[in-house]
Amino acid sequence: MSASRLSVFLFLAALATTLTGCDAIAGIFKAGAYTGIIAVFIVVALLFFIVSKMRGPRP
Repeated sequence: MSASRLSVFLFLAALATTLTGCDAIAGIFKAGAYTGIIAVFIVVALLFFIVSKMRGPRP
């Protein structure tokens, strides 16, 4: 892959990532603060659940 193609690919990947994040933040602000708080709580709970499953059972 040439350098120009790689730079275009990286630019498009960065653009796609940032636009998706901006749309998500805009949606949370439109929905309201309580919706944002609930969404953050759900994400943190999901991460905690995944990490606890990866560690395995505790004796």
